[in-house]
Amino acid sequence: MRLTSFTDFGLRVLMRMAGEPGRAFTAAGLANEFRVSRNHLAKVMSSLAAAGYLETRRGGGGGAALARPAAEIRLGDVIATLEANQALVECFAGGTNNCTLTPRCRLKSRLAAAEAAFLAELNSSTLADCALPTEGV
Repeated sequence: MRLTSFTDFGLRVLMRMAGEPGRAFTAAGLANEFRVSRNHLAKVMSSLAAAGYLETRRGGGGGAALARPAAEIRLGDVIATLEANQALVECFAGGTNNCTLTPRCRLKSRLAAAEAAFLAELNSSTLADCALPTEGV
């Protein structure tokens, strides 16, 4: 399974914030640190906020921070949220499925079970388990 860059960046954001839970981070600051597009990272952070993983504040001293303790955030749940619009294979996409094998396919149920096992394994860990330590520690 390959995760999208959107999910990759989302996990990076969360791991970084978990390493300094009391600090507010800006999209520009994290984009600079990660050497990625600020606009793309802002979209990722917006999605994380909409899902309830981040709290955002505008104005001076604003930015984003974890909305709840890292120990309460399950990795599989984050990935399932960020990958929600990305079908593992075409036949999982519903209305856009054009696979001619769909009516008799014997692979789909196995792929669905593998995807569920992947997320379940990741849900055995929390963001706290993957928090990025602060520099110099």
